[in-house]
Amino acid sequence: MTQMTHAEALEQAKRIVAQMTLDEKIDQLNYTAPAIERLGIPEYNYWNEALHGVARAGVATVFPQAIGLAAMFSTNELERVAEVIAEEGRAKYNEYSAHNDRDIYKGLTFWSPNVNIFRDPRWGRGQETYGEDPYLTSRLGVAFIRGLQGDGRYLKLAATAKHFAVHSGPEAKRHEFDAIASAKDMAETYLPAFKAAVKEADVECVMTAYNSTNGQPCSVNDDLLKRHLYGEWGFEGHVVSDFMALEDVHDNHHYTKDAAETMAAAIKAGLDLCAGRCSGATKEAIERGLISESEVTRAVEALYATRVRLGMFADDCEYDRIDYTVNDSAEHRAFNRALAPKTFVLLKNDGILPLDKSKLHAISVTGPNADSVQAILGNYFGRPSHKSTILEGIERACGDDVRVYSGLGCSLFGVHAESGLSRENERESEAIIDAEHSDVIIAVLGLDATIEGEQGDAGNSMGAGDKADLSLPGRQRHLLEQLLAVGKPVIVLLASGSALSLDGLEDHPNLAALMQVWYPGGQGGDAVADVLFGKESPSGKLPVTFYRDCTALPDFEDYTMAGRTYKYMDGEALYPFGYGLTYSTTALGDMSVDVNRVARTATVNIEIENTGERAERQIVQVYVKNLDSPLAARNWQLAGFEPVELAAGETRTVSVSVDPDAFMVYNERGEQIIDGDRFEVYAGVSQPDARSAELLGFAPQSQIVEF
Repeated sequence: MTQMTHAEALEQAKRIVAQMTLDEKIDQLNYTAPAIERLGIPEYNYWNEALHGVARAGVATVFPQAIGLAAMFSTNELERVAEVIAEEGRAKYNEYSAHNDRDIYKGLTFWSPNVNIFRDPRWGRGQETYGEDPYLTSRLGVAFIRGLQGDGRYLKLAATAKHFAVHSGPEAKRHEFDAIASAKDMAETYLPAFKAAVKEADVECVMTAYNSTNGQPCSVNDDLLKRHLYGEWGFEGHVVSDFMALEDVHDNHHYTKDAAETMAAAIKAGLDLCAGRCSGATKEAIERGLISESEVTRAVEALYATRVRLGMFADDCEYDRIDYTVNDSAEHRAFNRALAPKTFVLLKNDGILPLDKSKLHAISVTGPNADSVQAILGNYFGRPSHKSTILEGIERACGDDVRVYSGLGCSLFGVHAESGLSRENERESEAIIDAEHSDVIIAVLGLDATIEGEQGDAGNSMGAGDKADLSLPGRQRHLLEQLLAVGKPVIVLLASGSALSLDGLEDHPNLAALMQVWYPGGQGGDAVADVLFGKESPSGKLPVTFYRDCTALPDFEDYTMAGRTYKYMDGEALYPFGYGLTYSTTALGDMSVDVNRVARTATVNIEIENTGERAERQIVQVYVKNLDSPLAARNWQLAGFEPVELAAGETRTVSVSVDPDAFMVYNERGEQIIDGDRFEVYAGVSQPDARSAELLGFAPQSQIVEF
């Protein structure tokens, strides 16, 4: 079925808006758009969230946090996740509307995905993103948007690419911060995911960021909105500010004098919807001659075109029939549980995993995240009806077969685990006693959204959501040291939305296994247990670099890409981007590259063999390094990836199309040009750095390609 075009929707929107008075149109510029009863138009609240499930609107399927979903390196599976979210979002909307409940978080315009680049591991909101790489973020962002919006006559949901643009901390300064980025870094790193969202996924909405970019607040930024979004990319949807970002323009950035000037500047730049409280100043802006009524009309028409494309004024919208019973269905929960192991990244395994229950009498499960609901949810979440913490999942898996000792061990970040009346570390001795009575120790450590996340969230109690360094907070490292000293094998599970370091304890001989489980979602605990006991295998790859510490990183407020991420860093990672083990072993065979020299495109063919005794899911990764151009990134860049399922002993040849942009570069003006004809193309299951080869025991295959 052909989807309704923007032009078709705009034509109908113009007929609707033409019937409105000026005051009615101004009212419609706010995210809490009031009803226009004389026209039969109900009230509508544009604010809804769907980062990893329908959020803040009651029970829903809560998938692993976005950064975990990125670790799957799978566009197909992420698109299916978004399809489930869209089904549940429509199901909720249909019933809420039928009950005349049109409150916040109950509409069809969802402010997701977050396609900002996770350029610095200290950023608290990096958990919402798809990682540090613009190519991976672009591919995953396009898949998620397509899944949300669907391919029917009408949009299933309206997706929003945020936060436009150059936005990744510090959270504490986001309302007045000016992110300075070169034209090259903009084109090469910060803008590609938004460009893909518009040109490939036809995203319906774009949200502007709180900060300024290169001296101009993003919500009134001519370069971002006029030049790039509407001009070069041909965006046809609507633009919304982040919540209260328009107020920041005059109150914190001091770019305009008052709300009237802000609203005029925003609408002239191409912003249509005020998520905040200053849209009423538009009337004053008109009276002062700062903006015309026709410009206001255009903004409202853009908003109504979105509502038309969503089928809100139609009686033949196929999605109106989606039944409420699909929300949080058993089928969706089963899909979620099966999906989560694909997000887990196995960083170290001396052979202890998977655990054999028949050889265990007792295990100890300890740590502040062991029985924490926050640690499975991340931020921007719904309420899972059948949630399982990691401890609960392990207890269910063990049943009566294996004794499970459990305890807090320590607080997430404080000196007291439970009571300020106690001495410090009051739960540590219990953890040690439990460990001494166990065959294996499972330490569940890390962070949660109360200490890493968004500035202003109620629970953020440290660094406005950002973190000062990569170390475990509070007494967690001390607890781990005590557990390692017991002399039993220790398995560390890290629940976090960002890179952490154990500050050298990764190499301790008693640390038998280390697995990054992110915030694994509503069925996360059961999924973790499935992996620990071998029912499922972990197969995620890191979508971010795990650094040893922050000493080699540029200043957090420096948006220059030099020295950041795997593409530009000049040191060795602790655990590199693209790295992750499985429960099997892999070997690479012959590699070939089919080159179209006229089109400057290529397809890589790589033979991959599962040499182990278990089935495995691997991610074939292709990287390209420009050997000629001084404008190229310092290192190589991801240019293709493909998940592959391999039975034990199976060999397959996998073909991966190489991103054509990998054979081009950006100059200092941000222009994409051809500069260089010799490239080294790598294919394997990691990037071609020495540290990945050391950890895996083998490196990718490579071949020189010339155009």
